[in-house]
Amino acid sequence: MLRAHRIAPAVATVVLAAAALATAGTAHAAPATTSHTRAALDATCSQAYLPLPDPACTPGATNPDVTQDTIDSTICVSGYSTSIRPSTTYTNRLKVQQIAAYGYADTNTADYEEDHFIPLSLGGNPTDPNNLWPEPRYATGASGLSSTGKDTVEYKLYRAVCNHQVDLVPAQQAIATDWTTALSVLGLS
Repeated sequence: MLRAHRIAPAVATVVLAAAALATAGTAHAAPATTSHTRAALDATCSQAYLPLPDPACTPGATNPDVTQDTIDSTICVSGYSTSIRPSTTYTNRLKVQQIAAYGYADTNTADYEEDHFIPLSLGGNPTDPNNLWPEPRYATGASGLSSTGKDTVEYKLYRAVCNHQVDLVPAQQAIATDWTTALSVLGLS
């Protein structure tokens, strides 16, 4: 009897190992998921903020070469944004990764603009992934706004900064906080 208490755990281990081997080749049914559900499960960024990006994934980033003192020789020079825009090879690769991170059901890259959250025309960083996100070209969120609405705001802020109506940093902060209210926050609407 003294040995029985030593044998029982060994037998249990052998039985469990045999059971594991017996089921190792057996296919187990996984819960059915659609590609939309799978995308939502894999998402690391939230769509809840649309038409804004998830601030944890896309907080914005500025270009250290652009300051209030340098705007007349950087962003306010015709062609500046084009001269620092990253290649489409870079932005397209990033767009695919970020579409997955946001868990968008629609994965057609043509339906998204790889947008600079703080625009290049306001001193946004051209290549930092913290300043780039796949902005839907279609209406999103309760407001029904799309990327074209943000483009209009960007241009008005750019003109205000270059006309010295608004300083650079408040314009950057306003658009990064909420581009849908940036103009009214700065008294430009």
